[in-house]
Amino acid sequence: MQTTYRSPLNKWLGLALLLGAMGAQARTFSGLVYPLHDITLSAGVAGLVMQRVVVPGQQVRQGQVLLLLDDRLQTIESDRRKVIFEDQSELVAARERSAIQATLLADATAVYKTSGSISKDELLRLQAEASAASGRLSQLIIQKKRERLDYDSAERERLQRHITAPIGGIVTKIIPQMGEWAKPGDPIIMLVDASTAELHVAVPHQETIGLKVGAAQTIAFEAGSGAPSLTGRISFISAVADPASGLVEMKISFANPRLLVKPGIKGSIDLKSNGPKN
Repeated sequence: MQTTYRSPLNKWLGLALLLGAMGAQARTFSGLVYPLHDITLSAGVAGLVMQRVVVPGQQVRQGQVLLLLDDRLQTIESDRRKVIFEDQSELVAARERSAIQATLLADATAVYKTSGSISKDELLRLQAEASAASGRLSQLIIQKKRERLDYDSAERERLQRHITAPIGGIVTKIIPQMGEWAKPGDPIIMLVDASTAELHVAVPHQETIGLKVGAAQTIAFEAGSGAPSLTGRISFISAVADPASGLVEMKISFANPRLLVKPGIKGSIDLKSNGPKN
């Protein structure tokens, strides 16, 4: 499964430029709220959509199956490999045969050394049989390791057709319908985790002097959004400024467990109480 993360910078930079300039005197800067995770899921293999396990708007947990591609042939192959791997009958017989041959050889060697009632040829024959039994046992042990790898490979091939959630969140969109063909890399499911969100703003370089990652920052949201003001923490201050505008990207993260703040609304911060300026 391939996961594509979408960068929001281009979406809000123009807005931040305008609002930042308008609020420069008041030193209030506005931006947009984005979820911490907004991802698009795709399949690593092609296949026919067999089942849409979840629906848009549904809350899902990490690892939950969201969509199934047709995996019937892969399931048969995986089951076949599992039967082969779990068949231990030949290995058990070879282990017992090797143990018996080793015992016979040990007894014959003792008799040959003490009484000489066993011929040298008979002793050599037993040695050859014991060596062959031991070699066959080693071959079967290696063969079982290969069979385990074959089974794991077949099972992985089957699981590639199960699209699962890499994070917990809310499904916002499922693109293919049942019976449609999904291609590798094509968007299939959009998943958002807004339990932690970020306000993205762009501020003049001089306004970032004295600001530190981890510092508390009050965020106010646009009128009509119904979202209360809250306190977040600065999670990112870009090390470089945009060469065209001189603005620096900054992110303020905040907990949003009840999803009272909807991603996409505008938020603002007031930097008038921050550190020294040039």
